[in-house]
Amino acid sequence: MSDWTEKLPEAAQRYIQGRRVDEVECIVSDIAGVARGKAMPAFKFAKQTSFFLPNSIFLQTITGDWADNPTGAFTEPDMIMAPDFSTATAAPWTADVTLQVIHDAIDQTGQPVAAAPRNVLKRVLHLYKQKGWTPIVAPEMEFFLVARNIDPNMPVQPPMGRSGRRAAAKQAYSMSAVDEYGPVIDDIYDFAEAQGFEIDGILQEGGAGQVEINLAHGDPVRLADEIFYFKRLIREAALRHDCFATFMAKPIEGEPGSAMHIHHSVVDTATGQNIFSDAKGAETQAFLHFIAGMQNHLPAVIALLAPYVNSYRRYVPDFAAPINLEWGRDNRTTGLRVPISEPSGRRIENRLAGMDCNPYLGLAASLACGYLGLLEEKMPRPECLGDAYMSADELPYNLGDALDLFAEDEGVREVLGTGFCSVYDSVKRNEYKEFLQVISPWEREHLLLNV
Repeated sequence: MSDWTEKLPEAAQRYIQGRRVDEVECIVSDIAGVARGKAMPAFKFAKQTSFFLPNSIFLQTITGDWADNPTGAFTEPDMIMAPDFSTATAAPWTADVTLQVIHDAIDQTGQPVAAAPRNVLKRVLHLYKQKGWTPIVAPEMEFFLVARNIDPNMPVQPPMGRSGRRAAAKQAYSMSAVDEYGPVIDDIYDFAEAQGFEIDGILQEGGAGQVEINLAHGDPVRLADEIFYFKRLIREAALRHDCFATFMAKPIEGEPGSAMHIHHSVVDTATGQNIFSDAKGAETQAFLHFIAGMQNHLPAVIALLAPYVNSYRRYVPDFAAPINLEWGRDNRTTGLRVPISEPSGRRIENRLAGMDCNPYLGLAASLACGYLGLLEEKMPRPECLGDAYMSADELPYNLGDALDLFAEDEGVREVLGTGFCSVYDSVKRNEYKEFLQVISPWEREHLLLNV
């Protein structure tokens, strides 16, 4: 093997064993979580230690437009893209032998590019590290398998199952419902195994064709990398079977939305002990402070957890989505749930994030709120012991309101980095402005002849 292949993780080395690598995809996540970068022949990749991309990729909106640069200049200087070989993994759906490698974005002075989502998450983790803490997360991914939709004007429909019927709703945890699109699930498992990813479980969620994948807990950057990869993996598996996979927060009218629930715990780096539990296994003050931080600062980061106009369609009553900042033990109606666990596994589940969020930014935003809570040492509101769906709405109703709250929380902006926050605000306000110029079918149906 050449020098660079010796740096690869075990799963990648196993994938290419005895075969010649044809191509390497050098990628980085943009603001939306879309993979940007270059594909190059493996022999060329072996000869270089980095490549260049313009920093304007972090100003690109989900529609392909360009947001205003908050610095005022639009000269598009190059960034240095440095490979992180620990992220190297197979692209097993390709016809040839292809590897993917996530790269870190560095400016020409050697500093991390502030607007790069992976760097934002690393910044938050560094703040934890300075306090002697190591955060642990466990994400849950929800998504829909849907029939191929080639006309954006047509509503999205559930996929056709092996029975010849469309996938049915209200079949949560049904094994037969999962079997309806078993070939897609089989490919997801096969691709994940080839890429070296550990799936904790796959289950049917409440929507028609809605699936949930749980990942084992671990390091936030590694898990954000895996979700970044998983989104492409799942889409590729679906395409093999004549359907689409979508991570939209609310793709089908009348169906539940798709969340990315995030479980958090924090361990003392020196001792490895969960700081949410004391020596006797009881809840600590740090545990309550973390919850208070989530309650006090989550409204300001909803713009990152719910990053599109469609995201706010998920925050509606009676569709199993939290629309509150209450907390409770083993209470799924609360936005902040404390699952049943042993003291060593005590954790807090943030149920507000949508699956449409950039995984790096979703984890960074959620951890930033908990970090601020640990610093501020405030107490949370009393535990919600009943149905939190009955609580007053506490979240912004649309992306514009969410961005206003994001701009006002100085603590959040300091933790995430003011440079990043300015870029994110510019990109999202551009997207929101563009959306407001679109006339919807609802408006044409009900307003054209009636008002």
